[in-house]
Amino acid sequence: MLKIGVDIGGTFTDFAAWREGGEGRVETLKVPSTPPDFAEAFKSGCNEILKRMEPHTHEEIVVVHGTTVATNTVIERNGPSIALFTTEGFRDILELQRLRLRRAIDLFGNRVDPLIPRELVFEIPERSGSDGRMRTRLDLDAVKHAAHAAKEAGVEGIAIAFLHSFRNPSHEIAARKAVIEATGLRNVSISSEIWPKIGEYERAIVAVLNTYVKPRMSAYIGEIERWLAARLPNAKLFIMQSNGGALSADEARELPVHTLLSGPASGVTAAQSLGAALNERCMLTMDMGGTSTDLSLIQDNEPSITGDAEVGDFPLMMPVTGIEAIGAGGGSVCWIDGGVLRVGPKSAGARPGPACFGHGGTLPTVTDAYLLCGFIDPLHFLGGRMTLDVDAAHAAMQPVADALKMDVVSAAQACLTVATSNMVASVLPYLARYGLDPADVTLVVYGGAGSLHGPLLATELGIGRVLVPGMPSVFCAYGGLVAGLTHDAVKSVQGVTVDGALIQREFAGLEQSAREWLASQDVGVSLREVEIEQRAEARYRGQSFQLIVNVPPVAIARGDVAAIEDEFHRQHERLYAHADPAAPVELTELRLRIRGKLPMPSAGVSGTQQSAPVAGAADGARSGARTLHIAGATQAACGVYARERLRTGDTLVGVAIIEQHDTTILVPPHYRATVDAHGNILLEKES
Repeated sequence: MLKIGVDIGGTFTDFAAWREGGEGRVETLKVPSTPPDFAEAFKSGCNEILKRMEPHTHEEIVVVHGTTVATNTVIERNGPSIALFTTEGFRDILELQRLRLRRAIDLFGNRVDPLIPRELVFEIPERSGSDGRMRTRLDLDAVKHAAHAAKEAGVEGIAIAFLHSFRNPSHEIAARKAVIEATGLRNVSISSEIWPKIGEYERAIVAVLNTYVKPRMSAYIGEIERWLAARLPNAKLFIMQSNGGALSADEARELPVHTLLSGPASGVTAAQSLGAALNERCMLTMDMGGTSTDLSLIQDNEPSITGDAEVGDFPLMMPVTGIEAIGAGGGSVCWIDGGVLRVGPKSAGARPGPACFGHGGTLPTVTDAYLLCGFIDPLHFLGGRMTLDVDAAHAAMQPVADALKMDVVSAAQACLTVATSNMVASVLPYLARYGLDPADVTLVVYGGAGSLHGPLLATELGIGRVLVPGMPSVFCAYGGLVAGLTHDAVKSVQGVTVDGALIQREFAGLEQSAREWLASQDVGVSLREVEIEQRAEARYRGQSFQLIVNVPPVAIARGDVAAIEDEFHRQHERLYAHADPAAPVELTELRLRIRGKLPMPSAGVSGTQQSAPVAGAADGARSGARTLHIAGATQAACGVYARERLRTGDTLVGVAIIEQHDTTILVPPHYRATVDAHGNILLEKES
């Protein structure tokens, strides 16, 4: 089997390819993204990677693709006109949203503008109670009348979200059938099918988002599938999900809302695989690309999972890999605001990009600051395939320097300091929410700029260990190579008496539906192993928030509700330094995740063959020296090392630069870099 992982970013499109039964080598590639037609970068990159891998005539090929098509559609609000059908009396659900404010201390904040105007929200006579029993019969004539009115208004899709449909979806199912029969519209989403959970606003938003992104996502996947069918008839296409797993292209067409955070989640999946191989207990991942920096946490080989994520302005309540996004990337623009230096959130993107890229950009960015500070060799960018324009970077940074009354290099250092401070302001409260000190974590850095800025962040925070994977610049694409087929199922039990029999019955039902889903993915003999994880959402009775806790299989087998409650008490104590074992615990949800494993690379993620372990200096890999401007000081004659010439066990001491074909790694002052047995580089702070 040949596997190809693809990740499309705002600036570059990344590829990683691996062949089962081969030498274990992972081939990597970066090509510029091609907005707005991102499929062109996919095609050109695939053609290049296939030339290198030379697929056999009858070889099975699996392509796992992470894409930002759906995400960008929501953020940019450039999707089609759609309508919402909701229960009579709930027409203003998208306007009212939730009582709580998004930013409690923002006195001038406004509610989010809905994706659907009020005139395209239609009330349907129907009602189910909180127990799922029908109170008002669904008026099918009203459904058909509203469907015709919506179509005449020019909508291209309809979302349906009725009250309490998570208990009883029959009205939503019947309404969808009536809409399709009356209008012929195929883009009809029902909330109970996507994520059947309490919370009428959040569930309505999930249905709306799915309907909103479906046309564009379907068109994109269709174009990729047609190209693959002509170029690689044996290929199967899978799409990365927000939960860090993959699903079939057919299902991604129908339920694209599952792909909204697929790119960042893919990188966390890759980090989880790496952490398991290296026995890392607690990892903070840092994915810094051209537009933003994404943070996530992995503890005891379990990525953080949240049901409170956001995409653009909207909540995404499905279980997804917990990602904390910061508006700071390599393309973030540096600017003056009333005499104050700011970095981001505006980005130069792929076009025109940073000034030094030579694509017409004139605004200074973080990447221009890297170049001016000496972190990047203008002749070695992307392994020499792209030459950077130092003069253009200097000219772009000059207005910032003039405003700050300093020279250009000092202004570039100030830009990097501000960018780092922005990250610190997000990372510290993020770790505090999990009860962690920065000294407790290993920082795993990847993305195009992660291995340059991650060490700067670690220095500022006091993080003593920084792990740079063997292929940091394409790590999210590598995540496609190690991702399994993953599906989450949920059963709401809020307001229901939970006993051992119910636990056993509901988890058995969730497992059956999850296995049916896995069988529908049509991977056949490629499926190597199946893993099942059970979790529960619980809270103290009267609390307004829940915790997600693991449910041991033995607790389910015995119907032991007390064991689940004990785990909740332990988690509450760990997170909040308080627990009340005598207080009643309420279970609100039961969840099950199934993961079907496909063939994947072994633990090492290096793109090169590793030598036998040695112990010594890295003098043989030294390729030169240059001056770096870092931490307000000028460091002359800093060593520059070629990564492909580093051997397992080689060490070097900062300040130094390690260059490879797709990224640059900074070894800051007081850190020692060592190459491990898998080709990763570990930076450790010297005591």
